[in-house]
Amino acid sequence: MLENISQYHILLASNSPRRRELLGGLGVEYEVVSLPEIDESYPPTLQGVEIPTYIAARKAEAYSQWMKDDTLLITADTIVWLDGKVYGKPADAQDACKMLRELSGKTHTVITGMALTTCNKQRTFAVESYVTFAQLDEDEIEHYVSKYKPFDKAGAYGIQEWIGYIGVTALEGSYFNVMGLPVQRLYKELKQW
Repeated sequence: MLENISQYHILLASNSPRRRELLGGLGVEYEVVSLPEIDESYPPTLQGVEIPTYIAARKAEAYSQWMKDDTLLITADTIVWLDGKVYGKPADAQDACKMLRELSGKTHTVITGMALTTCNKQRTFAVESYVTFAQLDEDEIEHYVSKYKPFDKAGAYGIQEWIGYIGVTALEGSYFNVMGLPVQRLYKELKQW
């Protein structure tokens, strides 16, 4: 279905097993590349969708050593956004519990910014989904954090895990975006590449 990109060697720059699984679900042949540490800082003036889009483009710069004329690099970054505040990956269990307490009983925005990059062009875009959590009690939060250890997830949760089963009462937008890769939009962008 994506014959138009068959001339490219596609690289997914990600440590996320969820992103790997979702990209594989599109039937795209790709290779994973991964750097141990990438600077995910951003200017403090950025807001909402600007933040993960900026970081996805910065990640692409970090992988320049892998770029060849036939390379198409896919980078992404996901944040949770609530009341003008960014919820990235939690530092530890205490931070994860704090994040979940703050998200409890509210609707937040999950934003994934993406960059598709070749040697001579780059396209960036962002996808937003709106997730509503039930009021979570302290036992539920502590159980989830201790059992699932969501330290590699923006907002300290995975919608596809136990907390999503019991806590998510509404979702507007892409479920896969909340998992970390908006595959519907990515497919559309790749078709138009």
